[in-house]
Amino acid sequence: GGWFRMKCMKYHGLSSAGMLAALLCLCGCGDGQAGKTGEAAGEASEETAGETTEETTEETTEGTMELTEDQWRQRLSPEAFYVLRQKGTAPRYTGQYYSNKRPGSYVCGGCGTRLFSSQEKYDSGTGWPSFWAPADEKSVATAPDNSFFSRQTEVLCSKCDGHLGHVFDDGPAPSGLRYCINAVSLKFVEAPVKEGKEGKSEP
Repeated sequence: GGWFRMKCMKYHGLSSAGMLAALLCLCGCGDGQAGKTGEAAGEASEETAGETTEETTEETTEGTMELTEDQWRQRLSPEAFYVLRQKGTAPRYTGQYYSNKRPGSYVCGGCGTRLFSSQEKYDSGTGWPSFWAPADEKSVATAPDNSFFSRQTEVLCSKCDGHLGHVFDDGPAPSGLRYCINAVSLKFVEAPVKEGKEGKSEP
């Protein structure tokens, strides 16, 4: 499996239907030309991507998480499965995370690992949630992506190997990077409101 990947990673059952859908998907974080087909589905899937069932996961000594294709299908919505497990791309401007400005954390929609923070989030104008750095560099992994006759750098969850999006070198300071992430790959966890903390705190 994984015939179009140069990096040695575990491959999670890309069906022929999934390959066809991926080939027909003309969008990509780099050019921002995704259509708006499936916006309603994107909004619904964003809310359900992180909803998981109580299942026993198989963890290695390295802390990775592995499930069978059937287990992932039960765990994820169809849209989240297509993106996270079949390396698809969600249409831009779908869901609400691309414009979300609330403080909090963005966790993996597949396994719940904390990936990004609102502190590193910015409006890239692409229609996908964008960050100039991950919350913890150990929580994300990258791999060469030479599929569909293009050279990009894929971003994955380091725990479950779920596809998140791509990273580009046209981001803002201080990193100069743009982590262009599919909203359906994420679940937002809002920061708790601190009572009695109005205004500047005293030292």
